[in-house]
Amino acid sequence: MRTPRHLPRFRDFRLQAGPMAHGRDASPPRRASAGLPGLALVLLAGLGAGLAGCDLASSEGAPAAGEAPVTSAPVGTLESRIGSAQAGSGAIAQAGGQIADERATAVVRAAERVSPSVVSVNVIRTRQVRVRDPFSDFFGGLMGGGRTESARVPGLGSGFVVDESGLILTNDHVVRGAERILVTFPDGRDVEAELVGSDEATDVAVLRANLDGVRAAPIGRSDDLRIGEWVIAFGNPFGNLISNPEPTVTVGVISAIRRHIVPGTEERGFYLGMIQTDAAINPGNSGGPLVNALGEVVGMNASIFSRGGGSEGLGFAIPIERALRIADDLVAHGAVRRAWIGVEVEAVDADEFGRTRGVRISRAPAESPAGRAGLAAGDRLVRVNDLRLTTPLDFEAVLLDLRAGDQVALEVEGRTGAVSLRAEESPVVRAERVTILRDIQVTTLTPSIRDAQGVAAEAGVLVTGVDPGGTNLLQLREGDVIVGIGQQGVSSAADLAAILEQVPAGARVTLWVERNRGLSRRDFVMGR
Repeated sequence: MRTPRHLPRFRDFRLQAGPMAHGRDASPPRRASAGLPGLALVLLAGLGAGLAGCDLASSEGAPAAGEAPVTSAPVGTLESRIGSAQAGSGAIAQAGGQIADERATAVVRAAERVSPSVVSVNVIRTRQVRVRDPFSDFFGGLMGGGRTESARVPGLGSGFVVDESGLILTNDHVVRGAERILVTFPDGRDVEAELVGSDEATDVAVLRANLDGVRAAPIGRSDDLRIGEWVIAFGNPFGNLISNPEPTVTVGVISAIRRHIVPGTEERGFYLGMIQTDAAINPGNSGGPLVNALGEVVGMNASIFSRGGGSEGLGFAIPIERALRIADDLVAHGAVRRAWIGVEVEAVDADEFGRTRGVRISRAPAESPAGRAGLAAGDRLVRVNDLRLTTPLDFEAVLLDLRAGDQVALEVEGRTGAVSLRAEESPVVRAERVTILRDIQVTTLTPSIRDAQGVAAEAGVLVTGVDPGGTNLLQLREGDVIVGIGQQGVSSAADLAAILEQVPAGARVTLWVERNRGLSRRDFVMGR
């Protein structure tokens, strides 16, 4: 079985021979008491009634190992009937033991295996909130409608341990802007966590909690997932309302793989190549693990489609291979090293139904890996590494899962054999904040402009002009539509300026651009 190169950093209990951490067997744990109650009753029946009043466990009346505790409820009450269904003849007891064993399903065993590694992530942020002004309210809001003040606002998410040193994976959006991070383990222990690093583009963050006795979750793989197979979502939904540190589990199936999510006018977040599941993912589940029936983590919960804020059977998880690759970079370098092959792509012309199939190279500089391999603008890409390309988002998703140094095979329409090249580390493009806005002219995308230009995006800003004498480091051109920056959607020209203003100097930024009904990204480092 092929193992991704990055997995040895995080212990993979599926591939590892020998005992698990803390002396546990590598197979999923089974309930030790399964079947014992039935066996104990059969033995007692054979010994006779003389033992009926004996204390077999201790002089203090504690139940024997594997037996249900004896209720102290008064005789004749309804409560005294608890557990009475397990009493009776030896045949009934044996059947009860078999049923008890059958209750330990794959889901139960997976939950027992993974739950100790799942944590709640509690954060404190400072936000600007509007405060009501009674004087203004008295005049019907004519005096300005109140004022804004800084307030400390709590937030909640989930995470899971990936290394016994205390490394924890969670979502970037769970911890972004946090001034304080407190991690709660299922046994109730709280510990302050430090942010090792985070990546907004992939929504992955790594925390470190200095605590002994932590247990890493078993790591599986997502590249062999099957549509329809069972998966389990772990997390701490609505944990601020339910004061219980133990994680919850919800069960569903793999609905689809390699799904892309692009925000509309109200939603936020760009996610590519995601795992889709109908397992319920609710607020507070973000950052928790998605687990297969073997009790192995195959993804990290990240996003839902919802009209009311709750689960509607459309949940999405980041593939575990991508999450761990990003985590490796964040731990080793403090930032993500993007892979680069030097190709920008666009959608091919849409058919009469507005659908596009395949991608076309719009730019391949001669000095880039793609240019050196003989690729040029106009070439149509059919596959990358055996993955069929339907839209430019398929291509961008492949790039997210590449490392610098990886060998890449591209199938080009009309050519015999694949074009092979080696990915390189993405060159750093530093764009000054003022230059970005000065070099282009934009206008807010309206329904009439959208229809006239044939734009697919529901919201964004249309590039109406590019200064020919400018640097144009982001390779924008007239007709492009800027739809997002990082994980934030852009809905107006004012939005674009405001979001760019909030990005700190030196931060890595992803600009999402629609061109010819295809979405592509521009990565750069924000200058001053």
